[in-house]
Amino acid sequence: MSCGVRAYRTFVEVAGSSHSGVRMTKAEIVHAVYTKLGGFSKKEAADLVDLVFETMKETLGRGEKIKISGFGNFVLRDKRQRQGRNPQTGDPITITARRVLNFKASQLLKQSLNGEELTPSSEDDDDDEDDSDDGSPDTDEQH
Repeated sequence: MSCGVRAYRTFVEVAGSSHSGVRMTKAEIVHAVYTKLGGFSKKEAADLVDLVFETMKETLGRGEKIKISGFGNFVLRDKRQRQGRNPQTGDPITITARRVLNFKASQLLKQSLNGEELTPSSEDDDDDEDDSDDGSPDTDEQH
């Protein structure tokens, strides 16, 4: 079993162990790290989770991609200003320039979510999307 598959399965076990609702909170992630990994106090587990999230925010803030093997890619994209329409009135409006965060799940994550057998060969998904922004709206963009 490749290191990426093993790391992904450990993440799924940790993240999925205490999840009891339709969403998982940061406190539940901290609790999962504390109970599954051991060797940390609750404060140390919270500090570890905070450090991971802070490192991700700083990395994305510098415009760098985050690639987590077996999980997916986080990419910050700059969207240009463009014309749009108010959906209630139909009036034209200007949509301001902004930065949007896109996440593309890895093949391993997709397989796991669909109940498929995890195959180590699908770990290598370096099928990076074109990072250029043509200013057109993303249809898969989440608000």
